[in-house]
Amino acid sequence: MKCSFQKYNLQFKEAGTTSRGTLLQKDTFILTLAGKDRVAYGECNLFRGLAFDDRQGYEEKLAKVCDALPIRRWDMLEELTAWPSIRFGVETVLRDADNGFRRVIFKEIVPEDGFTIPANGLIWMGSDEVMRKRIEEKLQQGYKNIKLKIGALDFEREVDLLRYIRNHEKGSGVTIRLDANGAFGPQEALEKLKRLSDFGIEYLEQPIRQGMWQEMAAIIEKSPIPIALDEELIGVNSHEEKLKLIDTLRPPFLVLKPALTGGFASCDEWNQLAKRASGECVITSALESNIGLNAIAQYTATLNPVRPQGLGTGTLFTNNFGSPYVTDAMGLHYDPLRSWDLSLL
Repeated sequence: MKCSFQKYNLQFKEAGTTSRGTLLQKDTFILTLAGKDRVAYGECNLFRGLAFDDRQGYEEKLAKVCDALPIRRWDMLEELTAWPSIRFGVETVLRDADNGFRRVIFKEIVPEDGFTIPANGLIWMGSDEVMRKRIEEKLQQGYKNIKLKIGALDFEREVDLLRYIRNHEKGSGVTIRLDANGAFGPQEALEKLKRLSDFGIEYLEQPIRQGMWQEMAAIIEKSPIPIALDEELIGVNSHEEKLKLIDTLRPPFLVLKPALTGGFASCDEWNQLAKRASGECVITSALESNIGLNAIAQYTATLNPVRPQGLGTGTLFTNNFGSPYVTDAMGLHYDPLRSWDLSLL
């Protein structure tokens, strides 16, 4: 077999804005493992400006991995702890190859009649008018769980958006999640969380920036809204580091992005540690193409989630790959009657 990689530039349909900035495009890397007219695919989803492995030498490391992968295969994973997105891609491409080169990553959960994962609707940041329009669309489409990115607008305007949802004829029963992406200052976070709690928030992700464990532990303990850790998990790679984080912060929720946390074995470890502290995990995509999203969705399905997951990002791009997935208000659906189209590679 022969392994290679290709950089692929994903183009957003609309600007994706968070408190960290605005995305118009995003590079990712597609791994292929080919043999006897069959090809397996994986995605090394490098999230620039956020990922632990966003550093010089990334493509050189990928080239070395491709040279060694056909021979060493699963033995390589332990060496990729410091390269989480590459580990995610390698794990995916090997699972695809071992399961018959059919984009089946976890064969036990791809029945002939497909599967559905409950998922939240994502509202990107924008102007008041744009965000109200996006919220209106999600409510009219019947979404019962909506996640809003906050932290870039004036706080009072963001409070008004939440009030708009709750005053909407279809908004009273909607579950709301918030993602601050570390935008709050430690001294102001609890007061803002108190204000936001008036709107019945399910949880809020990453109120302050990562790495401030003492401040985060105090916020988690005192917050009227359950706190979810997201960016806080990035770069915490060893079992000892993970255990220390969980024991120190005791988070109610972990948001796991396999490309940022090192693949599925790492997610399993986080999941076990979260349960140890009476916490819960939500699996979320991190702006992958449908190749990476497919792997994440199948992994998530093995967990049989009841709570909505964050897997609605596959529709964000103009040049995503055709796949068996369909997204609507009920969640992310795998439809076995729909075929893959990877002709853009």
